[in-house]
Amino acid sequence: MRVLPFLTALLLPVVAQAQSAPCGGDFRSFLRGVSDEAVAQGAEPERAARFFSGLRQDPKVLKADRAQGIFQAPFIEFSRKLISQDRLDKGRRKAEEWDAVFDRIEREYGISRGVLLAFWAFETDYGGYQGNFNTANALATLAHDCRRPELFRPQLIAALELYEHGDFDPATTTGAWAGEIGMVQMLPRDIIENGVDGDGDGHVRLKTSVPDALMSGARMLSGLGWRPNEPWLQEITLPAEFDWSMTGLETSLTVAEWERLGVAGRNGALDDGRLQASIILPQGRGGPAFIAYPNFRVFFEWNQSFTYVLTAGYFATRLEGAPVYDAGSPAPGLSGPQMQQLQRKLQARGFDVGEADGILGAGTRSAVRKVQAEMGLPVDGWPTAELLQGF
Repeated sequence: MRVLPFLTALLLPVVAQAQSAPCGGDFRSFLRGVSDEAVAQGAEPERAARFFSGLRQDPKVLKADRAQGIFQAPFIEFSRKLISQDRLDKGRRKAEEWDAVFDRIEREYGISRGVLLAFWAFETDYGGYQGNFNTANALATLAHDCRRPELFRPQLIAALELYEHGDFDPATTTGAWAGEIGMVQMLPRDIIENGVDGDGDGHVRLKTSVPDALMSGARMLSGLGWRPNEPWLQEITLPAEFDWSMTGLETSLTVAEWERLGVAGRNGALDDGRLQASIILPQGRGGPAFIAYPNFRVFFEWNQSFTYVLTAGYFATRLEGAPVYDAGSPAPGLSGPQMQQLQRKLQARGFDVGEADGILGAGTRSAVRKVQAEMGLPVDGWPTAELLQGF
């Protein structure tokens, strides 16, 4: 994609904060401030005025932003909900249908086809449902909202850049509630930075062109730090006497070191012994166990939900032939309200767990592990009623 002049200014950290219109307040005044900022960075004034003139707030976007209850589900429930035999079968058919594109991705970026297929499946069901929210309105609404303006304000300006290039219509372009566009759901700034004209028609059409969507997704993952031709996730078995405090993404050892501690692949040998890796127990010592290689961390640059990321990584392995994981017998977890209660208690103890949203994210897991150690419980990062009652 050709980069227009004002994108360079957009990407440089030299724009003073004072030039940024604050979030909140009168919506039209807010949009004028964003338009002025874009013009100061080099956008054409008349086009900027046309772009911003028709934007509207969308209350459904804010409702969706605050109602992501699906991420409260634990890994086993979540993964079983997202991974069906139909999705597996369809993914394998897509792999055959677009074999040449996946071959090109593997050649140029060293990214295995299962990874792109997993995102394609989870984000839009292989392009079947890409969202019907007006993208410009969604971005404007989220940029104006004061929850995460630092994320969405640059995306709104990037959408203007796409509009100037002729690849975005603020009146008709639609996508997800959070402003992502196309088959693999990329935000406007990501499209500008990583968009690839995979089919050679001179445009990056992520909504209608499979080659464009897959190649762009691959380029984005590569730019986020994907290490070519390396694994990302593998199911493992652990010895009964394993030191559970060594699990979690905070601890990293070489594969060879893990093997000396009794870690083994459940189906086949572990990868290169020199690779750094971490042990993940999504539902504690009684549930499934995985070894996460360096590429697994790149998944968090695509989506920050631990449960989503682990499910996507696991699904990618299934698409490439891995069997169903051993669910084991995990201890019962906490309900959503119980998790919120735990998070508030952790906050009171000084732990940074973000908002008390009932979601077992990375911050909450880390805090749980520390409290488990203090209470003399197995340090596996899985909160139970025993932990909650012990506070």
